[in-house]
Amino acid sequence: MSQEQKTYGLIGKNIGYSFSKNYFLDKFLKKNMENCCYKNFDLESINNLGEVLKTPSLKGLNITIPYKEKAIKYLNEIDYDAKQIGAINTIKVNIDNTLIGYNTDYIGFIKSIKPHINSSHKKALILGTGGASKAIAYALEKLNIEAKKVSRKKVNEEITYLELDEEKINDCQIIINTTPLGTFPDIENYPDIPYEYITKKHICYDLIYNPNETVFLKKSKQNKAFIINGLNMLKIQAEESWKIWNN
Repeated sequence: MSQEQKTYGLIGKNIGYSFSKNYFLDKFLKKNMENCCYKNFDLESINNLGEVLKTPSLKGLNITIPYKEKAIKYLNEIDYDAKQIGAINTIKVNIDNTLIGYNTDYIGFIKSIKPHINSSHKKALILGTGGASKAIAYALEKLNIEAKKVSRKKVNEEITYLELDEEKINDCQIIINTTPLGTFPDIENYPDIPYEYITKKHICYDLIYNPNETVFLKKSKQNKAFIINGLNMLKIQAEESWKIWNN
């Protein structure tokens, strides 16, 4: 008797560059999981998610920019951590076709940055305010690191890029880019911050993994910062998603 077919996939917009599809297809190949496949569902609008959910043998989905918040309305249930974050990156499709949302981004971030944190890393700047930034803020809270979000416009407690100065950069020893600025193919773009104030005491982390070194990371490295890209975080969150789908 043949094994049950299982389909997984990624929901996003302009995701031809994405890591997830090749990562999971390689995983299936290495483990001889011939009954599993992984597809990219490139959606112009989140309103098209309903059609994706009709995909035969669908067992789980990953969610990326710009739908990490917008996909929540399609769920029957949301995991505690994802609810606290206010964004998801994983959907589990149950046997009865009910949908449960999770966020494994924060786990990937914690596990990938924790080995590099020391007692001097007490405050962080989060560049960006989208769904990914919410997971990072939640992760930093769990790491007991105080965080401030940086936005283009003044909203609530956020600070603007124009407000970043030497004092604020020196006060925050971790700087995380959660914006898509610098993602392939627009690799010349980067967050507009005063890089001249970054030092060897800083950890500069970019959630982007393609290219391997964004302009944000290159500029930070020139000032002796310790740099991390998003590849390891992505691998960890992908494996956490796999555990959820197959639990």
